[in-house]
Parts: sequence; structure tokens; C-alpha cells
Amino acid sequence: MTILGLARDSYGRAWGVRAQGVERGGLRRVAMANACANAFGRVGMTVKRDASGSRGGVPRRSTRRTPRAMWHAFGASPRCELELCSVRKSRVTRECVRGLEVCRSASAATDASAYEPKYVRSPVPVYVMLPLNVVTNDGRVHEPESLADGLMALKNIGVEGVMIDVWWGIVERAGPRKYDWAAYEEVVGLIKDAGLKVQAVMSFHACGANVGDVLEIPLPDWVLEAGEEDPDLFFTDQYGYRNPECISLWADNARTLAGRTPLEAYKEFMMSFKKKFKKELGTTLTEISVGCGPCGELRYPAYPENKFAQNSSQWRFPGIGEFQCYDKRALVAMARAASKVGHIEWGGSGPHDAGGYCNLPAETGFFRYEGGSWDTEYGLFFLSWYSDQLVKHGDEMLATAKSVFGKTGVQLAIKCAGVHWWYNVKSHPAELTAGYFNCRSGRVVPEQDGYAPIAKICQKYGARLNFTCVEMKDADHPWFYHCGPEGLLRQIRAACARYDVQFAGENALCRFDQEAFNKIIANCAGEGNDEKAWRQGDKLPPMACFTFLRYKADLFNPTAFESFKVFVQRMRDETGLLDTSVGTIDEAEELEVAAEEISAESRVQLEL
Repeated sequence: MTILGLARDSYGRAWGVRAQGVERGGLRRVAMANACANAFGRVGMTVKRDASGSRGGVPRRSTRRTPRAMWHAFGASPRCELELCSVRKSRVTRECVRGLEVCRSASAATDASAYEPKYVRSPVPVYVMLPLNVVTNDGRVHEPESLADGLMALKNIGVEGVMIDVWWGIVERAGPRKYDWAAYEEVVGLIKDAGLKVQAVMSFHACGANVGDVLEIPLPDWVLEAGEEDPDLFFTDQYGYRNPECISLWADNARTLAGRTPLEAYKEFMMSFKKKFKKELGTTLTEISVGCGPCGELRYPAYPENKFAQNSSQWRFPGIGEFQCYDKRALVAMARAASKVGHIEWGGSGPHDAGGYCNLPAETGFFRYEGGSWDTEYGLFFLSWYSDQLVKHGDEMLATAKSVFGKTGVQLAIKCAGVHWWYNVKSHPAELTAGYFNCRSGRVVPEQDGYAPIAKICQKYGARLNFTCVEMKDADHPWFYHCGPEGLLRQIRAACARYDVQFAGENALCRFDQEAFNKIIANCAGEGNDEKAWRQGDKLPPMACFTFLRYKADLFNPTAFESFKVFVQRMRDETGLLDTSVGTIDEAEELEVAAEEISAESRVQLEL
């Protein structure tokens, strides 16, 4: 027997394939899994018992992913004697047994044109969100020495990169078109020196009105002054409260910002960013996430906590939130839409019986479980219009970002909100007020997938969709709040899979417990390798990346950091598909490979 194929795994170790009964040329395209040492189940082969009924020491874990290249390699000979071995300084050490029956998986696609997202080939990379105030309100880097040490520590444990908010209210604080990038240049330099990558969020919103906001970063003063002259520049609720967290989407094309429209201001901001970081785009700066609303998410500010404005309307979990369609431009748009469908009486305001921020569904006429007015002709009109306006805004924001960053080699992205409370009731009220027309079928209103239109615009611009709740279980919340983070996450991932959109995950709450990490890893890994099921959304492909919330003092507590370190190693061991690079036996003889082992935690999880 001779080595017929060679590949490196994610640790740089070399692995060879030896086989008998197969022509040498038939294995030239053999592709190895990232963690070959885990088991044959990670290589992408279905292993059955031999004639004696023995598994020969092969782990009990079954195949989870079957790379197309492997089936090309074994396509001509479904039965062969195969051996997987490690290669160290031209010495072959047996790692697995021979005499196995290797059979084709019925679900494995051999057509070279079959659906297979490129990003699923490598282990899911881990990023970490930097603190909200890594750059202070006056444009200085917060504790740069400590930041440099922390970044290097993250790099040393295998973190791929970091996510940073690029705050409009900080960069353009001095006045229109007066951009101060000095602090962000310093931070990007520190990240680059640490060998990490950057996901930059164009944060065209304020900080301080939502869950997890521990400080206040307002919009630029000159924007707030424009809002004083034109109060309808901001989203408005039924009580007339103007929310200064972000500019109303209905003002996107209103020339209210020192002679510019908000879309023009966003574009010029991004163009200035592109000019300043031209050398880093596509190398250090690999992703640009476009802020489309509160918290940088594509949604309405339907549930603001407003910690720094205690006299304003206050939302508390699990309130249903409120519709935000009462500024004059929104009302004009609604009236036009109502006139087009022949019901001018529908265009005067939003629903009159939708309750307030902290109401429960059963306390309202609009969202109640049976006979709610959401399930009427008027409800269908209003909710369709309300969500369509949000999707249109997302389309315009992505089009603007694409015009700026389209040829720079960076990945564009937008983010949706994880509105999981009341997900398991028919009307999905909290999602409806946030702008996602997502509900089960009623008497009048057919079942709606509120996230498919967002996946479509991501597909249109080649953008990635970011979403949270990756660590959550339904059982984490009281049953009577009808929370469904698991079902919500699956629904959005399925929509992305159907439209071939890369999906990136985040955790909603900062947790270091094993249960949360197990859930994250399971979600990131995806389900099987049934490409037809992926296209249909029945099964989920692996995620494109995972971003951990958040870089903070608690993360660097020795116990928490050790737990996080093991998590990063497990993400490397237990997710992704394979690297298809294959070498020759001559290359193997020259390799110097470190005797690095799969983590003990991964061995437990993989039943090794």
C-alpha cells in the first residue's frame, strides 16, 4: 500500500490516504477534512460494519458532512481497502483501521454544478465584538495598551478577528463632512499588528436606548439640531414621542442634513472611510456591516429602553412594542398606499387598538389570540405596507454600500434583530411592530415569512445576513412569554439557505457556560451535507462565521477565558467541511509537522 493523497488540516498537520484495490489516479482528487484525526465521520465517508461485525475502533459518530470532492475520488470504486494515516517527517503512523466498506451516500451530490456555498469548507471562524466605547465620544482610543494586550491574547487562542462599531456620532461629530478617523486608525493598526481581521459596522445610530447599551453615544450634534428644525426627521410613535436613536427611513431622501439627504450623508461617510482605510480593505478589513436602524439592525425602534432618557416612553420585556409610523412623511406614504388600494380611510394612522410598548398581546384588540384585527383586510394592508417600507430601506442602504465598497474585496452585511418573544403565538406581535411581517395563517391573512424578503435583498447585493440568538434555547425563558429563539433562528437560516445567502451568527447575551457554548457549536456546524435539502431550506448549512458578544473585563477572567479558549478550539475542531488542497508523497517526505492534538473537550463531544 502506498500514500495516494495528501492534505493539511487546520492545524498544519499532514494526513495521507493509503488504499488497496483502487487505481492510483482515482484518488488524485482526494480531499481531507479539517480535523481528520477526529474520525472517519469527519472525512466525509459513511462507515459500515465489516463482515465480522466489528467497527475496528472507528468512533461511533456517524457522518455529518460529505464533501463533493470525496465522492468524486471514490466514485469509480464504491468498495476498497482504505487507511487514514498521519505523516510526520516521512514516517507513516497508522491512526485508523483498514478493511472498511466505504459506500456512497445516497444524498451526496457528484454534479460539479451542485449547490455548495463556498464558505462551508473551512471551520467556522470566531470573531469577538470590541467594547462599544473602544473609541471614546471625544475621539480617543480607550486604554490602548490594555486593548493591544487583549487583542494579542485573542489571537493566541485562535480567534479570527474582531468586530468594531464605527460611530457616526464620533467620527463626524465636529460638523458635516468633518471626519475624524485618527482614533479608528489607531485601533485598526493595533488589530493589524495582532494579526487579526476586522468586521466594521457603519453605525448610523445612537447608543444608549437598547438592551446591553452601557453608555451613551448620541448622533452628531448637527443631526440632532436638524431634528429640532424638522422633528419629523425621527421615528415617531402614536403618542408623538420622537426617537433620536436613528433617522426615520421615510426621511431617507429628504434634503434635511445641511443640504444633503440622509442617504447622501451615509454614502459620503462610507466614501471617507474607504479613502482612509484603502490599504486595509480586503485584507485586514474583510467585512462592512451596514447599519440600517436601531442597534445597527434592519428594524423599527419598536422597543426602546431609553436608559438615558427616563422621561420618554419605556419598553420592558416582554412587551409587544409599538408601531413607529407617525411622523408626517410616514403618514403621507401610508395615505398614498391606502389610496392606491381604494381605501383612503386606512391611511389616516396606524392601528388604533394595538396597545402600548409594554402591553401583552391578549390586552390588545389588534394582537389578541382569537379575532385580532391583524387578521383582517385592513391588517393585511397595514402590515404589508409597514414591512415593505422597511425592506425598501434595507435595499437602498445596501445599494448605497455596494456603490462604495463594490470593488474593494470586502464582504457586505446587514443585521436583523432577534425578536424572539411572542414568536410562538399566531400573530407574532413583537415582530410585527419591529417591521417583520412574520405570522401564522389566520382567517384572512395567509402565513407570512417575514425574513424571506430580507434574504432576497441580501442575495441581490451579495450581502451576508447577521443574526443573534445563536446560544439561546426556548426553555431559557418563561413559557408564558411564548419565546421561540430556536424556531426563529431556524426560520431565518432556512430563508438564507433557500436564497444562497451566507448566514453569520452572534450570541444575544454574554455567557461562558458550557451549555451556551455547546448550543453555539451545534448551530454553527449546520446539518449534514444534503445539498438539495439546503436549497429547500429543510436542512441548514454551516454558518459563515460567529461573532462573540463581547470583549469585556469578564472575558479575561482566568476561568472565563479558559472556557472561551476551549470553545474557540472546539469551533476549529467541530465545524466546517474541508480544505481540498491535495499534495503528493514527495511533499509528504519534506513535511515537519507539530504533534498537536485535538482538544480533550472535542474528543468528549465527538465520542472519540
